[in-house]
Amino acid sequence: GSFTVASSVLRVAGPGPGAVLAGGVFAVSRLVWQWSVVAEVFSLNNLFVGVLFSLSACFHCAKSVQQKKKFAQWGALFCGLSLCNQHTLVLYVVIIIPWALLHLYTHNGLSFIGLVSLGTCFLAGFVPYIYLPISSYLNRARWSWGDQTSLHGLLTHLLRAEYGTFSLAKTDENLSLQNMLRAQWNHCVNDLSSPVLALTVLGILLSSRSRLHCVFVWLIVTMVSLYSVFFAWRANLNIEKPLLLGVVERFWLQADAGVCVLAGLGLSWAVCWLNGRLSRGTMWNTGAWILTAGLISHMISSNHRECDQSGNDVVDRFAREVVMSFPEGSLVLTRGDLPGNTLRYLHYCQGLRPDLSLVDQEMMTYSWYVAKLQMHLPGVTFPGHWWDPVNTTEKKTFSIEQFLKHNMHRPVFVCIGLTEGDPSWERSFSRWPWGVCEQLVPVKTPFDPEKWAQKTLDLYNWSQPHDSFHPGSWERVANEEMWQARMKTAFFLFDLAENMEREQQARLYELSYYLYCQIVDAQVDYPANWDKNLALAAERLLQSGGRGYGLDSLLSRSIRHFSRYLQREPTDPQSKAIRSIITHLRKERDKLRDRRKG
Repeated sequence: GSFTVASSVLRVAGPGPGAVLAGGVFAVSRLVWQWSVVAEVFSLNNLFVGVLFSLSACFHCAKSVQQKKKFAQWGALFCGLSLCNQHTLVLYVVIIIPWALLHLYTHNGLSFIGLVSLGTCFLAGFVPYIYLPISSYLNRARWSWGDQTSLHGLLTHLLRAEYGTFSLAKTDENLSLQNMLRAQWNHCVNDLSSPVLALTVLGILLSSRSRLHCVFVWLIVTMVSLYSVFFAWRANLNIEKPLLLGVVERFWLQADAGVCVLAGLGLSWAVCWLNGRLSRGTMWNTGAWILTAGLISHMISSNHRECDQSGNDVVDRFAREVVMSFPEGSLVLTRGDLPGNTLRYLHYCQGLRPDLSLVDQEMMTYSWYVAKLQMHLPGVTFPGHWWDPVNTTEKKTFSIEQFLKHNMHRPVFVCIGLTEGDPSWERSFSRWPWGVCEQLVPVKTPFDPEKWAQKTLDLYNWSQPHDSFHPGSWERVANEEMWQARMKTAFFLFDLAENMEREQQARLYELSYYLYCQIVDAQVDYPANWDKNLALAAERLLQSGGRGYGLDSLLSRSIRHFSRYLQREPTDPQSKAIRSIITHLRKERDKLRDRRKG
């Protein structure tokens, strides 16, 4: 991608520091670097963006009509091909195509045969899509999305109708256009740097000196502007949440490429302008090379620590720990990107735990899921054509309760949680904690808290320090899930105790308190909610008479951990109530100590 970005500048402004700056800055910018080491569509999209820019430059600067036609055909092919990878490029394509046709028309290079040729090249770019109906018809893929054997299914897939065409996700949540554009601007300032943006503006201003340059520059400006505004309008995710900001900012890469091209042109033309006005060409050229080297070196230095993932295997370890923890022959109902994608990768691609069956909860709600993938899930019974969490009485559909009843011949787990909207399972099943997952068992199954606590105590071997990743990363999510998994059983027992008779309640509070003490005392740094949960467990055990623990010890524990929690989470909505509890507990402790002295 960075080479094609540099070649765009090279073709318009000639060799020099401008081309190196454009390619170099783009290559080592935070987002490009970050997503170049991830198996995602964005790196290939960067390549296609650069190719379209470079071909547009070659087409625009070609000396003869024949050359322009040749580059137009290559451009038409890559316009089609690029849309097979990332649909956001359509916002560049809808500008490039009419611009190129108008350009050919004004140079007397457009004819009916020429239009047919360009259309053929464009459609040839879509050839990879032929794989979809063939693959869907053969149905050999053990995991795939959608049913493309029909035209309707193919169009549904191409238009992302199940996600929401021209939207990032199936959600009504939206941020204002102004806030989204401001976030993108802040990204440009922080990640591409102010000097690069200044050179971008300079490139736009200096392009007015030449009509040839001006047309190409305003083509880039129009593409970047339209893309940025349209994406800001349709990006329906709340970027105030770090993880969702990480999802959104990947799409800014497409605009970054255009900014880097304009910055490279700005530097090249600034050197030419200074040479023409003030002479001393060597000095200005040397200065431009120094500026280029300085900017690229600074960006490498700034981004290396965050973008160097050579020792990062957290998500892989997360998936391995989870998948190896299940009993033999388990059925695992996954929910969400993290458990769904990571467990499927290990299971299908690396052949880990072939005895397991993985079923995606969200995909089970689509009408094609059972029809296409049931044959690849031997041992899993689907009591209908699809799971409808809302209209569970519809013919051909089934409820989650019906699905579970048909598959209780094997251990069944949910990771992470169950899809909301269908509470039918609550009538017949209970959820028992199993690390980051939960086991679904018939509601009448006897529960032995001590045995279950022992069984789930050391499910995972996890040594990653808490809070050790950027808030917007999946590594942070995986690490947090593993840390919270340690206290899931203690939390479950505490929750269970709230609705029990007094003797059984005290027993559960005692066990919950013991487990919380075990995990908290074993760590130096841990999640803030552990302090709150331990303090609550100590306070409830205190109300139950202590069960062998000293009352002074329980009071001190509760006070200490409530106080520490407030230090770490001062904005908790319940902070006022917690402070009053601390005051009450201190009074009770003072009374207890006074009675002992008396």
